[in-house]
Amino acid sequence: MTSAGLGAAIIAARPAVVAALAARFRDLDLAEDGFADAVELAMRQFADAPPPGNLGGWLHVAARRRIIDRLRRKARLAELIAAQPEAAEGEDMDTVSLFDEQIPDERLRLIFICCHPAIAPEARAALTLRVVCGVPTERIAAAFLVATPAMAQRLTRAKAKIRDAGVPFETPPPHLWAERLQSVLATLEIGYALAFQDAAGSEPTADLGLEVLRLTDMLAELLPDDPEVLGLAALVQLGEARRAARVDAAGRMIPLSEQDCTLWDNRLIGSAARAMQRAAALGRSGPYQLMAAIHLTHARRKAEGRTDWAAILKLYDLLIQLRPGPVVAINRAIALARVEGAEAGLVAIEALGDEQIERYRPWQAARAHLLAQTGDREGAAAAYRNALALSPAWAERLFLEAKLRETSA
Repeated sequence: MTSAGLGAAIIAARPAVVAALAARFRDLDLAEDGFADAVELAMRQFADAPPPGNLGGWLHVAARRRIIDRLRRKARLAELIAAQPEAAEGEDMDTVSLFDEQIPDERLRLIFICCHPAIAPEARAALTLRVVCGVPTERIAAAFLVATPAMAQRLTRAKAKIRDAGVPFETPPPHLWAERLQSVLATLEIGYALAFQDAAGSEPTADLGLEVLRLTDMLAELLPDDPEVLGLAALVQLGEARRAARVDAAGRMIPLSEQDCTLWDNRLIGSAARAMQRAAALGRSGPYQLMAAIHLTHARRKAEGRTDWAAILKLYDLLIQLRPGPVVAINRAIALARVEGAEAGLVAIEALGDEQIERYRPWQAARAHLLAQTGDREGAAAAYRNALALSPAWAERLFLEAKLRETSA
């Protein structure tokens, strides 16, 4: 296996391994540090030899032992050390066959732990994305429109709060889920948004979309009478239904309105539609149901041959009342441009402009698109350059570069 292939396999294994370590040792920093130690060992040990078939199990055992070594060296948590199984006599870290255990899937439990009410609301989603999903701190900071050092401090404080407050590392009983559920849903939403940006699967979040799909489906099974849980599950299913159509042969991102809808997954679209029907029958609408309705309206292009932009704009008008913010406002402006013309959309985009949002890549990209449609090629080119300077994922970079060439020609 190449070093790149080994690195990708390690990244894919990270969420389950870190979640299992955190649940076992009840310390998020220890879990992350132990995993980092195991990765360093794996990169050395398998540089010139094939890794074990169950690399995740290998990493789990290796990390667990390194953590126990750390605890022994620091002479802390003696009772925890005593509870850990000792290495079998003669057991050697070089013996790959010994590392074939199955990792317990602790991710959903750890998400509920990271969303404990004792943790500041603005830190819950960020902490989960970092610890459970392995999203780099700089990408989390960009998603929350804050500087990377500020986000790193926020994560440090949240971990300390879990440790110092004695937050139990266990799934809360169902009657306590309500106080954490909104944070859990917000975390999964943001995690999927980060994965969705990486259309080509070239970033560390390459497998995050499928993981969020699994977790939202699991939540929908656990909470079948919560319409917003069903709405988020449907939203993720609709996003994943378009995965095969999101990049061209060159790896360049294809915007939703230009995708070949024959490549969309009918099974996932149908599953999402059924989830939304169940949610509607419960009679309590919310933002996730509205977002799913927007994406389902897009999905109907496959059957109807056209996109009902007027219906999408109405849905965004409702959504912005429930969830005012730049993301919804930008998408509403794009829909407005489709219904009333590019000038109307550009006015709505420009009205959002401030120092903070100018660092938000989707705003720059949307503004560039609308400027180009109104004939301001110079302004569009400048906005595309601004978007490219804000670290897009590879597929989006290729798309933005192509658009820049068009407007600069």
